[in-house]
Amino acid sequence: MRNTHQTLKRAASLYSTSQLKYSASSTLRSQSRLLHAQFRSLSSAAGSQVVNSLAPNKYQKPDSFAGRNSLLQATIAADAPRNDWTKEEIREIYQTPLMELVYSASTLHRRFFDPASVQLCTLMNIKTGGCSEDCSYCAQSIRYKTGVKATKISSVDEVLQAAKIAKENGSTRFCMGAAWRDMRGRKTNLKNIKAMVRGVRELGMEACVTLGMIDGNQAAELRDAGLTAYNHNVDTSREYYPNVITTRTYDERLKTINNVRQAGIHVCSGGILGLGEDDADRVSFLYTVATMESHPESFPINALVPIKGTPLGDASAAKSETGEPESTVTFHDTVRMVATARLVLPGSVIRLAAGRINLTESEQVLCFMAGANAIFTGEKMLTTPCSGWDEDKAMFDRWGLRPMLPDELHGSEKRQHAGTEVGLEQERADAVRMVPSSA
Repeated sequence: MRNTHQTLKRAASLYSTSQLKYSASSTLRSQSRLLHAQFRSLSSAAGSQVVNSLAPNKYQKPDSFAGRNSLLQATIAADAPRNDWTKEEIREIYQTPLMELVYSASTLHRRFFDPASVQLCTLMNIKTGGCSEDCSYCAQSIRYKTGVKATKISSVDEVLQAAKIAKENGSTRFCMGAAWRDMRGRKTNLKNIKAMVRGVRELGMEACVTLGMIDGNQAAELRDAGLTAYNHNVDTSREYYPNVITTRTYDERLKTINNVRQAGIHVCSGGILGLGEDDADRVSFLYTVATMESHPESFPINALVPIKGTPLGDASAAKSETGEPESTVTFHDTVRMVATARLVLPGSVIRLAAGRINLTESEQVLCFMAGANAIFTGEKMLTTPCSGWDEDKAMFDRWGLRPMLPDELHGSEKRQHAGTEVGLEQERADAVRMVPSSA
């Protein structure tokens, strides 16, 4: 210990000498780097008490937040998702200082995904407006005067043409949305949607749909057609949910998600920021998703784009100086949600969805660093603007990002669940989706 103490003392003295640190001599700079490395190594071996007594104050490195937070340390070290989160644990992570939160999420993200790989998805509204639900954010509800006109379902050829354009522009997943409460009594529409799914898969793309509530039989039909994923958001916390929607219960949403999962289809389920919820609601929302039987394959994060004529849009306009609806979701809200979601849903794809168009390029990139690894790109979302393909391609080129390939995503899932019952079920489901039926 005495020899170690003397060596430490010599290293600390030399390292803190300005002549050595700032000398233009390459030889002395090399010695400085060598002694600095030796100092740090010996410091660790000798213990923090000895080090703190020797090292000059201005060179002391404060403990990181993660180093003082055993929960965050354990979370960063995870090599598989966990489903036994408590609200208290998620709250603790969510409240982590933002810089440390982003760094921690970025560290974990690299264990599960290639940080340069971002999934490109294109969303098409295949049936607009006329929905009977009262979702207070949605322009497609028949209850609100938003200027959105109800349409019939698009033709199969029209949808497949749009999918081809999306593929040509680099999208690997094509999503189709219909403004319905559920699929009851829609046999003809379901038949056409299955044809759309098969056509999209034959293009070599992944197919996702969002059609409202579906039962187990409908989910099985979509699976047999080759459907990759089904989107059904939980939107917000169970506690706050009745303030947003009254025509569909929270448990009905969870039941649809379970029907999709039981059919062997990937679940896509996330929520919306800016509905009037508080941080406790955001924690509770994450708790709902993080404690599901298995985590969603993808987790879309939407920032509300308030639309005039909807209850939330009109409420926003009433508070605005311009009289027009304005988003209340800050960038800090978004990146905090992205980073927390990455830490509690390490194996899920985290998708920047509605509202991404309001983020600057540098803000989007920080979200990618914090764990977001999917975006919607193309001409439009459902009824709101979307960043275009050319704009996103240019951003990817500037920052060294690239489109995610389907095998990367599902290969990652298989590695997480290898040898487990979940893994075996997933392999069976993947085998079914690879061969679309002709029915």
